[in-house]
Amino acid sequence: MTKYLSIIIPSYNRLDELIELLPTLEKQTLDPSRFEVIIVDDGSTDNSESFVEDYIKTTRLKISFYKQQNQGPGKARNLGMEHASGDFYIFLDSDVILPNHWAEAVYNQINAEQLDAFGGPDKAHHSFSALLKAIDYSMTSFITTGGLRGKKGKKLAKFFPRSFNMGLSKAIYDKIGGFGNLRHGQDIEYSNRIIKSGAKVGFIADAYVYHKRRTSLKKFFKHAFNWGVARINLYRLDSSMLEPLHCVPAIATAIFILICLLGLISPVFQFMFQLMMSAMVLVFI
Repeated sequence: MTKYLSIIIPSYNRLDELIELLPTLEKQTLDPSRFEVIIVDDGSTDNSESFVEDYIKTTRLKISFYKQQNQGPGKARNLGMEHASGDFYIFLDSDVILPNHWAEAVYNQINAEQLDAFGGPDKAHHSFSALLKAIDYSMTSFITTGGLRGKKGKKLAKFFPRSFNMGLSKAIYDKIGGFGNLRHGQDIEYSNRIIKSGAKVGFIADAYVYHKRRTSLKKFFKHAFNWGVARINLYRLDSSMLEPLHCVPAIATAIFILICLLGLISPVFQFMFQLMMSAMVLVFI
Protein backbone atom coordinates (compact mmCIF):
# COMPACT_ATOMS: atom_id res chain seq x y z
CA MET A 1 0.00 0.00 0.00
CA THR A 2 1.24 3.49 -0.92
CA LYS A 3 1.59 5.57 2.22
CA TYR A 4 3.35 8.78 1.19
CA LEU A 5 3.38 10.80 -2.04
CA SER A 6 6.27 12.92 -3.27
CA ILE A 7 4.97 15.61 -5.65
CA ILE A 8 7.82 16.86 -7.85
CA ILE A 9 7.57 20.14 -9.77
CA PRO A 10 10.35 21.34 -12.12
CA SER A 11 10.42 25.07 -12.77
CA TYR A 12 12.40 27.51 -14.88
CA ASN A 13 11.59 31.22 -14.62
CA ARG A 14 7.99 30.37 -13.76
CA LEU A 15 7.45 32.49 -10.68
CA ASP A 16 3.97 33.55 -11.81
CA GLU A 17 2.98 29.89 -12.22
CA LEU A 18 4.29 28.88 -8.79
CA ILE A 19 2.31 31.74 -7.26
CA GLU A 20 -0.85 30.17 -8.71
CA LEU A 21 0.01 26.49 -8.21
CA LEU A 22 1.18 26.35 -4.59
CA PRO A 23 -2.07 27.68 -3.04
CA THR A 24 -3.99 24.94 -4.89
CA LEU A 25 -1.72 22.36 -3.26
CA GLU A 26 -2.48 24.03 0.06
CA LYS A 27 -6.22 23.45 -0.50
CA GLN A 28 -5.99 19.71 -1.18
CA THR A 29 -8.48 17.58 0.74
CA LEU A 30 -5.87 14.86 1.24
CA ASP A 31 -4.28 15.06 4.69
CA PRO A 32 -0.98 17.00 4.24
CA SER A 33 0.78 14.33 6.31
CA ARG A 34 0.28 12.04 3.29
CA PHE A 35 2.43 14.02 0.86
CA GLU A 36 5.42 16.28 0.37
CA VAL A 37 6.14 18.85 -2.34
CA ILE A 38 9.55 19.05 -4.01
CA ILE A 39 10.30 22.05 -6.24
CA VAL A 40 13.38 21.80 -8.43
CA ASP A 41 14.52 25.07 -9.97
CA ASP A 42 16.40 24.72 -13.26
CA GLY A 43 18.58 27.81 -12.93
CA SER A 44 15.91 30.51 -12.89
CA THR A 45 16.91 34.17 -13.04
CA ASP A 46 13.63 35.48 -11.62
CA ASN A 47 12.66 35.56 -7.93
CA SER A 48 11.39 31.97 -7.77
CA GLU A 49 13.88 30.91 -5.11
CA SER A 50 13.14 33.73 -2.68
CA PHE A 51 9.39 33.31 -3.19
CA VAL A 52 9.49 29.59 -2.41
CA GLU A 53 11.77 30.11 0.58
CA ASP A 54 9.33 32.67 2.01
CA TYR A 55 6.36 30.42 1.22
CA ILE A 56 7.97 27.52 3.11
CA LYS A 57 8.08 29.64 6.28
CA THR A 58 4.30 30.07 6.42
CA THR A 59 2.81 26.95 4.82
CA ARG A 60 1.43 23.90 6.59
CA LEU A 61 2.83 21.74 3.77
CA LYS A 62 6.20 20.03 3.72
CA ILE A 63 7.97 21.76 0.83
CA SER A 64 11.59 21.23 -0.19
CA PHE A 65 13.48 23.38 -2.70
CA TYR A 66 16.47 22.30 -4.80
CA LYS A 67 18.36 24.07 -7.54
CA GLN A 68 20.36 22.95 -10.57
CA GLN A 69 22.06 24.83 -13.39
CA ASN A 70 19.76 24.77 -16.42
CA GLN A 71 19.87 21.08 -17.35
CA GLY A 72 16.26 20.73 -18.45
CA PRO A 73 13.03 19.40 -16.89
CA GLY A 74 14.01 15.73 -17.14
CA LYS A 75 17.14 16.24 -15.06
CA ALA A 76 15.12 18.39 -12.64
CA ARG A 77 12.59 15.58 -12.14
CA ASN A 78 15.43 13.11 -11.62
CA LEU A 79 16.96 15.36 -8.96
CA GLY A 80 13.57 15.54 -7.27
CA MET A 81 13.30 11.75 -7.18
CA GLU A 82 16.79 11.49 -5.71
CA HIS A 83 15.67 13.62 -2.76
CA ALA A 84 12.14 12.22 -2.43
CA SER A 85 10.99 10.59 0.81
CA GLY A 86 7.80 9.02 -0.53
CA ASP A 87 7.06 5.57 -1.89
CA PHE A 88 5.22 7.06 -4.89
CA TYR A 89 6.59 9.88 -7.07
CA ILE A 90 4.24 12.27 -8.87
CA PHE A 91 5.17 14.85 -11.50
CA LEU A 92 3.33 18.09 -12.18
CA ASP A 93 4.19 20.86 -14.60
CA SER A 94 4.38 24.29 -13.02
CA ASP A 95 1.68 25.63 -15.36
CA VAL A 96 -1.13 23.52 -13.92
CA ILE A 97 -3.78 24.45 -11.36
CA LEU A 98 -5.24 21.71 -9.15
CA PRO A 99 -8.84 21.07 -8.14
CA ASN A 100 -9.11 20.47 -4.40
CA HIS A 101 -9.72 16.72 -4.74
CA TRP A 102 -6.78 15.97 -7.06
CA ALA A 103 -4.30 14.49 -4.53
CA GLU A 104 -7.01 12.50 -2.77
CA ALA A 105 -8.20 11.05 -6.10
CA VAL A 106 -4.65 9.94 -6.90
CA TYR A 107 -3.99 8.53 -3.43
CA ASN A 108 -7.25 6.58 -3.26
CA GLN A 109 -7.05 5.16 -6.77
CA ILE A 110 -3.44 3.99 -6.73
CA ASN A 111 -4.19 2.15 -3.48
CA ALA A 112 -7.57 0.78 -4.56
CA GLU A 113 -6.15 -0.62 -7.82
CA GLN A 114 -2.62 -1.26 -6.52
CA LEU A 115 -1.17 0.78 -9.38
CA ASP A 116 2.56 1.00 -10.07
CA ALA A 117 2.07 4.09 -12.22
CA PHE A 118 -0.71 6.40 -13.38
CA GLY A 119 -1.57 9.23 -15.70
CA GLY A 120 -4.29 11.82 -15.35
CA PRO A 121 -5.96 14.13 -17.87
CA ASP A 122 -5.77 17.88 -18.30
CA LYS A 123 -8.55 20.31 -19.12
CA ALA A 124 -9.29 24.01 -19.42
CA HIS A 125 -10.73 25.95 -16.49
CA HIS A 126 -13.85 28.02 -17.18
CA SER A 127 -11.84 31.18 -16.45
CA PHE A 128 -9.26 30.52 -19.20
CA SER A 129 -9.15 32.72 -22.31
CA ALA A 130 -10.78 31.64 -25.56
CA LEU A 131 -7.33 30.92 -27.03
CA LEU A 132 -6.36 28.64 -24.14
CA LYS A 133 -9.68 26.81 -24.40
CA ALA A 134 -9.19 26.35 -28.15
CA ILE A 135 -5.66 25.02 -27.64
CA ASP A 136 -6.89 22.70 -24.91
CA TYR A 137 -9.57 21.33 -27.24
CA SER A 138 -7.07 20.77 -30.05
CA MET A 139 -4.75 18.87 -27.70
CA THR A 140 -7.26 16.82 -25.72
CA SER A 141 -10.37 16.26 -27.81
CA PHE A 142 -11.18 12.71 -28.90
CA ILE A 143 -11.96 14.11 -32.36
CA THR A 144 -8.56 15.78 -32.79
CA THR A 145 -6.24 13.32 -31.01
CA GLY A 146 -8.13 10.05 -30.77
CA GLY A 147 -7.96 10.27 -26.99
CA LEU A 148 -4.16 10.03 -26.82
CA ARG A 149 -4.12 12.23 -23.72
CA GLY A 150 -6.82 10.11 -22.12
CA LYS A 151 -9.34 12.86 -21.40
CA LYS A 152 -12.26 10.45 -21.03
CA GLY A 153 -10.44 7.15 -20.96
CA LYS A 154 -11.45 6.46 -24.58
CA LYS A 155 -8.46 5.89 -26.84
CA LEU A 156 -7.69 4.82 -30.40
CA ALA A 157 -4.02 4.26 -29.52
CA LYS A 158 -1.89 3.31 -26.52
CA PHE A 159 -2.16 5.69 -23.56
CA PHE A 160 1.15 7.06 -22.30
CA PRO A 161 1.04 9.07 -19.05
CA ARG A 162 2.38 12.58 -19.56
CA SER A 163 4.66 14.48 -17.21
CA PHE A 164 2.24 17.35 -16.59
CA ASN A 165 0.24 14.85 -14.44
CA MET A 166 1.72 11.40 -13.92
CA GLY A 167 3.40 9.25 -11.29
CA LEU A 168 5.20 6.00 -10.57
CA SER A 169 6.14 3.99 -7.52
CA LYS A 170 9.60 4.15 -5.97
CA ALA A 171 9.90 0.43 -6.72
CA ILE A 172 9.50 1.04 -10.47
CA TYR A 173 11.90 3.99 -10.32
CA ASP A 174 14.48 1.77 -8.63
CA LYS A 175 13.99 -0.71 -11.46
CA ILE A 176 14.14 1.59 -14.53
CA GLY A 177 15.89 4.74 -13.33
CA GLY A 178 14.97 8.30 -14.24
CA PHE A 179 14.15 10.36 -17.30
CA GLY A 180 16.36 10.19 -20.39
CA ASN A 181 18.03 12.94 -22.40
CA LEU A 182 15.59 13.50 -25.28
CA ARG A 183 15.00 17.19 -26.00
CA HIS A 184 11.33 16.57 -26.75
CA GLY A 185 9.18 13.58 -25.82
CA GLN A 186 11.01 12.65 -22.62
CA ASP A 187 7.78 11.75 -20.84
CA ILE A 188 6.57 9.44 -23.64
CA GLU A 189 9.90 7.61 -23.65
CA TYR A 190 9.79 7.34 -19.85
CA SER A 191 6.20 6.08 -19.88
CA ASN A 192 7.19 3.52 -22.50
CA ARG A 193 9.91 2.20 -20.20
CA ILE A 194 7.46 2.11 -17.30
CA ILE A 195 4.98 0.07 -19.35
CA LYS A 196 7.65 -2.30 -20.66
CA SER A 197 8.90 -2.92 -17.12
CA GLY A 198 5.67 -4.80 -16.45
CA ALA A 199 4.25 -2.07 -14.23
CA LYS A 200 0.51 -1.88 -13.71
CA VAL A 201 -0.35 1.49 -15.26
CA GLY A 202 -3.75 3.11 -14.73
CA PHE A 203 -5.63 6.13 -16.01
CA ILE A 204 -7.26 8.17 -13.21
CA ALA A 205 -10.03 10.25 -14.79
CA ASP A 206 -10.86 12.12 -11.56
CA ALA A 207 -7.25 13.22 -11.08
CA TYR A 208 -7.47 15.96 -13.70
CA VAL A 209 -5.54 19.21 -13.67
CA TYR A 210 -6.31 22.58 -15.23
CA HIS A 211 -3.48 23.17 -17.70
CA LYS A 212 -2.88 26.90 -18.04
CA ARG A 213 -0.38 26.88 -20.87
CA ARG A 214 1.52 30.17 -21.13
CA THR A 215 1.42 30.27 -24.88
CA SER A 216 0.45 32.17 -27.98
CA LEU A 217 -0.78 30.78 -31.29
CA LYS A 218 2.75 31.07 -32.69
CA LYS A 219 4.25 29.18 -29.74
CA PHE A 220 1.54 26.55 -30.01
CA PHE A 221 2.43 25.83 -33.66
CA LYS A 222 6.11 25.62 -32.69
CA HIS A 223 5.19 23.20 -29.90
CA ALA A 224 3.21 21.08 -32.37
CA PHE A 225 6.18 21.03 -34.77
CA ASN A 226 8.55 19.97 -31.98
CA TRP A 227 6.20 17.13 -31.09
CA GLY A 228 6.24 16.00 -34.69
CA VAL A 229 10.04 15.83 -34.48
CA ALA A 230 9.76 14.01 -31.15
CA ARG A 231 7.52 11.33 -32.66
CA ILE A 232 10.18 10.50 -35.25
CA ASN A 233 12.91 10.36 -32.59
CA LEU A 234 10.72 8.14 -30.41
CA TYR A 235 10.12 5.83 -33.38
CA ARG A 236 13.88 5.50 -33.86
CA LEU A 237 14.23 4.45 -30.22
CA ASP A 238 11.29 2.05 -30.28
CA SER A 239 9.00 1.59 -33.29
CA SER A 240 6.08 0.64 -31.03
CA MET A 241 5.86 4.27 -29.87
CA LEU A 242 4.63 5.38 -33.31
CA GLU A 243 1.13 4.25 -34.23
CA PRO A 244 -1.01 5.01 -37.33
CA LEU A 245 -3.12 7.51 -35.40
CA HIS A 246 -0.06 9.71 -34.82
CA CYS A 247 0.09 10.38 -38.57
CA VAL A 248 -3.50 11.63 -38.83
CA PRO A 249 -2.80 15.32 -37.95
CA ALA A 250 -0.06 15.55 -40.59
CA ILE A 251 -2.27 13.92 -43.24
CA ALA A 252 -5.24 16.13 -42.34
CA THR A 253 -3.06 19.26 -42.49
CA ALA A 254 -1.66 18.27 -45.89
CA ILE A 255 -5.17 17.71 -47.27
CA PHE A 256 -6.35 21.02 -45.83
CA ILE A 257 -3.46 22.94 -47.42
CA LEU A 258 -3.99 21.18 -50.75
CA ILE A 259 -7.69 22.04 -50.78
CA CYS A 260 -6.93 25.67 -49.92
CA LEU A 261 -4.44 25.90 -52.79
CA LEU A 262 -6.87 24.32 -55.21
CA GLY A 263 -9.54 26.72 -53.98
CA LEU A 264 -7.33 29.64 -54.96
CA ILE A 265 -6.85 28.17 -58.44
CA SER A 266 -10.41 27.22 -59.25
CA PRO A 267 -13.80 28.57 -58.10
CA VAL A 268 -15.13 25.01 -58.45
CA PHE A 269 -12.61 23.67 -55.95
CA GLN A 270 -13.31 26.65 -53.71
CA PHE A 271 -17.01 25.78 -53.73
CA MET A 272 -16.21 22.11 -53.00
CA PHE A 273 -14.00 23.16 -50.08
CA GLN A 274 -16.74 25.34 -48.58
CA LEU A 275 -19.24 22.51 -49.02
CA MET A 276 -16.93 20.04 -47.28
CA MET A 277 -16.30 22.41 -44.37
CA SER A 278 -20.05 22.93 -43.94
CA ALA A 279 -20.57 19.18 -43.87
CA MET A 280 -17.85 18.77 -41.23
CA VAL A 281 -19.49 21.40 -39.04
CA LEU A 282 -22.80 19.57 -39.27
CA VAL A 283 -21.14 16.27 -38.35
CA PHE A 284 -19.48 17.65 -35.21
CA ILE A 285 -22.38 19.77 -33.90
